[in-house]
Order: sequence, then C-alpha cells, then structure tokens
Amino acid sequence: MKLPYTWLKELLPDLPAAADLEPILAQLGLPLEGIEDVPAPIEGVVLAAVTEAAPIEGTQLTRLALDVGPHGAKTIASGAPNAVGLRAGTMVALVTPGTTLGGMEYGVRMLQGVESWGMAASAKELSLGEAAAGLMLFPAGTAAPGTPMHTVWAADSVLDVEVTPNRADVLSALGLARDLAAFLKLDLVMPEEGPQPAGNGEIRVSLPPRGLVIERDPSRKLRFGCDHFAARTVSGIQNGPSPLWMQRRLTLAGMRPIDLIVDASNYVMLELGQPTALYDRRDVTDDQIIVSFGLRQGETVRDLLGGEHQTGPEDLLILDGRPVPVSSVADAFATAGEVKAGQGVLGIAGIMGGEHGRVRADTSDVVIESAHFDPVLLRRTSTRLGLKTDAVYRYERGVDPLLAPRGANRVAGLLAEAGGGTAHPGATLVGTPDVPSVIGATGDQIRALLGMDIPTAEMGDILTRLGCEVVLADDQLTVTPPSWRIDMSIWQDLAEEVARLHGFIHLPETLPTLRVDASNIGAEKEGLARAGLRRALAGLGAQEVVTYTFTSDEEAARARAEVPTVRLRNPLTADRTAMRTALYPSLLKAAGAHAKGERVLIYEIGRIFPAAGEAERVGLLMRGDLASKTHQPQIAGSFGVFKGLLESLAASLGAGVEVRQLRGDAVPTALHPGIAGELVWNGQSVGWIGALHPAVAAEFGLKGETFLLEAALPLPGRAWAFRDPSRAPAAWRDLAVIAPAAVSYGEMAALLKAEAGALLETVEPFDVYVGAPIPEGERSVAVRLVFRGDKTLTDAEVDPVMERLIAAIRAQGWGIRDK
Repeated sequence: MKLPYTWLKELLPDLPAAADLEPILAQLGLPLEGIEDVPAPIEGVVLAAVTEAAPIEGTQLTRLALDVGPHGAKTIASGAPNAVGLRAGTMVALVTPGTTLGGMEYGVRMLQGVESWGMAASAKELSLGEAAAGLMLFPAGTAAPGTPMHTVWAADSVLDVEVTPNRADVLSALGLARDLAAFLKLDLVMPEEGPQPAGNGEIRVSLPPRGLVIERDPSRKLRFGCDHFAARTVSGIQNGPSPLWMQRRLTLAGMRPIDLIVDASNYVMLELGQPTALYDRRDVTDDQIIVSFGLRQGETVRDLLGGEHQTGPEDLLILDGRPVPVSSVADAFATAGEVKAGQGVLGIAGIMGGEHGRVRADTSDVVIESAHFDPVLLRRTSTRLGLKTDAVYRYERGVDPLLAPRGANRVAGLLAEAGGGTAHPGATLVGTPDVPSVIGATGDQIRALLGMDIPTAEMGDILTRLGCEVVLADDQLTVTPPSWRIDMSIWQDLAEEVARLHGFIHLPETLPTLRVDASNIGAEKEGLARAGLRRALAGLGAQEVVTYTFTSDEEAARARAEVPTVRLRNPLTADRTAMRTALYPSLLKAAGAHAKGERVLIYEIGRIFPAAGEAERVGLLMRGDLASKTHQPQIAGSFGVFKGLLESLAASLGAGVEVRQLRGDAVPTALHPGIAGELVWNGQSVGWIGALHPAVAAEFGLKGETFLLEAALPLPGRAWAFRDPSRAPAAWRDLAVIAPAAVSYGEMAALLKAEAGALLETVEPFDVYVGAPIPEGERSVAVRLVFRGDKTLTDAEVDPVMERLIAAIRAQGWGIRDK
C-alpha cells in the first residue's frame, strides 16, 4: 500500500520523520518495502486559468486561451483529448517558455496557426503520476493564475507499506495512523466525518436473506451476501476536476484522478478503508436499490469500462428498482426472462460498477452506496470473473462492518464541499452486521505463551490503545475488539497484539520449552523415511529436481499420462492449466533440457492428482552411460544397470525388491511393451519400472534409451532383523531350463524358490540361449543355484532337492538342457 507521508502527518501531528518510520513499522509487523522521495514540480511550471477553449478547424488540436497572471494572456495549442470543451476558469499546469523538461527546452512556436506559449502538461510529463492521456486539470480558483506549481504541490515522501492479508484494517491512512498512534502513544486527529444524517433517506434498499442456499448446489450455503448498506443522495453537483490537494494525494498513492465524483469515492477508500460506489440517480429507477444474487445462469453484465461478464446465481448484483420481484434465487430465475439481459444492473457488488448507472459527464445527482459484503463470496466472484479492483482487494480481506455509514457521510461531505452539491439530510441504513465478539484471557495465559513478563495492567493499556474495550478484574481480561479488528477472535490474537505493541525486540533469548503431545509421537516417521530415501538416491548419484505440479492436457497426451481432472480456475499460463497425474512427464521435460548425449540421472519426490485421489510418489529417470570410460571400462546405460540401481537403493534402505514382467494391457502406456515391469517392494506392489516408449521419447525430443520408474510413497517397511553369517561353505548347482520365450525369468525363479525349500539361498541367471538345438519359439535360461545349510552340505543332501526341482520343471511342460 502506497501512502504519502504528509497524509499520515496530518492525522498524527507528532509523527517522527519518514526516514525514522522504517524500524517502527517493522516492529508493528508492517514492514516498509521502500520510501520514495517525490520532488515537487520543477521551476517554470505554473498554474494557468483557461479563458476559452476552441477547436482548431481541420485538426485534432484545441486552442486554449489562458490567463497566466503576471505573464498576461497567452495561447497554446493542445492535442490532449480532455482539452476539448474545457469550462472557463479551469486551471492547467503550464510549462512556461525557457523551461527544460525531460531533456527538452520549451519555447514559443507556431502550431496550426496558433502561437503556442509553452505547453500544458500531463501528470506523466511532469513526473507526478502515470496518467499520460490528458492534461492535469484543476478547479477554478485553485490558486491565482501564474502561481508556481511547486508552491501548491510540494515535495513528499511516499511510504510503500507491506500489509499482510489478515491486517485489512491498515489498508487506509486512518488505519495505519491508528496503529502508529497506539504504538507511539500519539494523539490521533480523526478525519472529518461529513454531514451527519437526520431522518430517512430518499433511496429504498432491500438486502438478500441470510443463510441463502444455492439451489444448483444445495451443499453450499452463503453466509449473508450483504449485511449492512448505507445510501445517501447528493444533488446539484458541478462535476469536474477534483481539488488539487485531493488529486495530489490520489496520485502519490498510485491512483489516477478522473473527476470529482469518482475521485471523492477513491479518496474515501484510501482515507477510511471503506470502498463506495456512486450511481447516476437518473438510472436508479423508482429510487430503489435491490441487492440480490444473480438473475439467471449466464446473465451478461456490462461493466463501466465496457467489459462483459457472464454472471450466475452466486454472484451478488446491485439492481435498480425495475418492476421485478427479486427476493430469492428462485424468484430471480422465474422472473428474469421478463427483462432484457443486463438491464437494471447497477453493478457487480463490491467489485465494479455497471455501464447502467455509471457517472457521466453531465451527472449532477448521485446515489452513494457504502456497504459491507461477504468477503468469501466477493473473492469467489472476482476470481471467477477475473476482476481484481482496489475495492475487492479490501473487501476480500475484511472491511470494518460498521464503517459503511461513515463512508457514505464522508463522500457526501466532499461532494458538497468541492462540487457545490446539496446532500439530502437523511440516509438509508439497512442490515445488522456481525461484529467481533468478546474474548476472555488471563495475564498468566498470555505471559506463558509469549515468555515475556508483562504486567496484566500493561496488557489492558495496550489493548485499550488499539481501540478495544477492556474490563480488568485481578488477572482476568475481558476484551471486546473494535469493529475494524475482525482478525481478533481468540485469546492468542490478544497475545499477539500485546507482544506487537510491547515490542518483539523484548522477547527473551531463551530456548523454547519442548512439549510433545501424545498425538505427535511418531509423527516424524514419514519425514525421516523421506529424508532417508533422498540420501540413498543421492548416494547412487541421482540429482533431485523440483518441478511444477501444474500441467496441461497437451502435455499429458504427449506423455501418454492420465488426463488431468483437477483444473485451475485461474491458471498462470496456458501450459499450466491443471494438476499433474504422474511424475514422469515432469522428469521427461527436465531430461530434455540437458545437453544431447549428457548423462542424466534425476529423481523427484512430489504429489500427483489422478482421478483416484491425491498421492505422493517418487520418480527416477536414467539416460546415457552410467559412467564414462576413464581408466576403468565404460558402464553403458541399460535396463540391467537401471534395475541394479533400484536393487542397490533397496539394499541401502534394508528392503527387498522384485521386478515382475508386465505384458499386454498391464504395461503402462508410456513404457516399451517389451521392457516393462511391476515394482514389488517388501512384497507389496508399489509402482512400475521400464524403458520409455519410443513414440513418447520422440514427443519430448529424447534420442537413445530412457529408463523410468515411479513408485507410491511411503514405501512399505518391514521389521529389521539380524543374523550371523553362515560359516558353512555354499554348494553350487547349475541348471538350464528350456521354456517358451513368453515365460519370464521371474516365473522360473518363483517356481524354483517355491520347490527348493530352506536350503536354497539364491538363484541367479547367467546365460540365455536361443537357436539349434533349442526348438523355435523357446529359449534356454541357465541359472546358478546356491545352497547353504548350518553345516557343509553333501551331495546326498543337495541331490534330492535338485531332483524335486527338475520334476517341478517337467511338470510345467518345460525341459532341461543336458549339454
């Protein structure tokens, strides 16, 4: 939030210098992002009064006759669009001849037959703001013609305050001044309140009922929509440029001055934190405003900037008094067909006004809307419609529920004072807003939480300075927060405020007391397992990558991954529109970013969001040679090497791992149909492993073999066990099994292990042979069987086992290769 220092100084006359506020605001939890020193306009820029404005025929220029005071009567030619039809007396910022501005010296020159004496400037040209589309205009009588502008537009410092989402109460000059006054114990000068209402206003207002259930989704219940609404009318306004002091503050705060009516609304929002909306009274049919949920699904509403928005039954709208009985969503659906689409919509509540009801150049009578809207409802609507305004920025964080009447009064006062309007003495005020409830706490509670020895009386004084009503009885504090502190709801909030104003710098430097709740015992196991997995993967030479959890339908299709079902309402980019359903597409993109031929061994631990539900997974990718040739032989990348890495990973984690071949429809679509396996960890299926399908590799521009695995986390554990190594020697036997080529080694190994019993220690393949004399369609797989017992095994003990194995193999219809 940007705010000029002089505005704060007006509210806090004893405020320290701007440069001294940085540490103070940091202690308040409102750090400064920066302080910008804004100089006054340079010498040579003066205020001049327009005496006549006439178009120059055949051009797009306007001839302005000016009264420049001591310099006499002058003329200029201006191409600014707002120079057309200027009223006599309106003042402009004139760059006089001989003045250098922006590296250019201005003088007197002929333009389309007009002797142009200097130049009437925009705010951007004077480095006073970003508005470059029109001249800076000021009301008649702002100053005597010829007055140097730097005398009325002084230099200032602009504070850029970082405001956290929970502190909506400081999103205004008054809110920030209120917090500084409480911390520094300064006297606060309140802004003018405007004319106080007496009696009823001219506008009738109706609000939607509380607890309205959305018929299209009965599970969702809206809280209140709008629970407080103030309306006042002002007539006879001479609309035009707002006063110079108001434009100066708006410009320094980063807003562009428009005209008096719009600027008054924006000024009150910056001053008090209360957004308001002003409607041309001619469009408020029957002097009635209806706050209602949407007309019908897909209703088109045109905003005051010309944009069109499709609203629905959950969008809160401001309607005029057209003859349509809108008392509920059901009534709206039943009657909306009688009305032209968008007709009678004054605005989208709390977000933006509509084209119907907008303030126009000839607007003289206005209706002021100042209301309190449901922040959750407005955030949903603004997000869905893609409308982010200064008003909704405040509403969605929480505006003071009791501030609406004061906001309406202040706007009415500004329009009467600066625009010559007449405020109607009455005001319409409807609704009963919710305010913060009473909070109870003891001094001992707060001291125990903060670890600071603060007297209970000082706590009461701090909370009182913040605007709370405090009742102190012995050590008990009964606190009613002010209406603007909607973030204070529990006693811990009171403790935070006490610590904030007492000073976080006084927090003692002590070790915190460790209190472990029974429910937290063992909660670190998953984190430790994850850390152990990362260490093991790093030990194998893999590098961790962290990629976006966002993806798109196109990326999922390229990777042959599951189509995303969890979609983003407001994606940042077109290629990140949904939540990913697998890890490996992200790994493939990361691998594609490496130089061609470079070794890649990367992993990621992250969450995926398939249709089956959110899950955490680990993914590993390998490309290229595992180790290049140096003084040792090269280790070429292959599926065997990749599987070996997996087995090494399992061994380092004390787990058992097995890969079972997948065939047919069981093969994941991203894998090569002949090199794909089920990953079994400690006896449980956790994922898959294999070679990337060539078609998928081509989609990602990956040449050569790429190997992948993806497994669900947490990986199944098992109890640790230790045993002494056997002192007995092993007995080896070799066996060549002839089986159809479709029979995997895993199936053979499973049969041998099941039949061999406890004496079989390991079984490993060492040769595969295809060709004569092996029948076509079959292959010979030679395995080495290692037997070990408590003592040295004899042939008499091993041979019967071998006979059982051979019998089991023959029973499967397989054969034994003799030679």
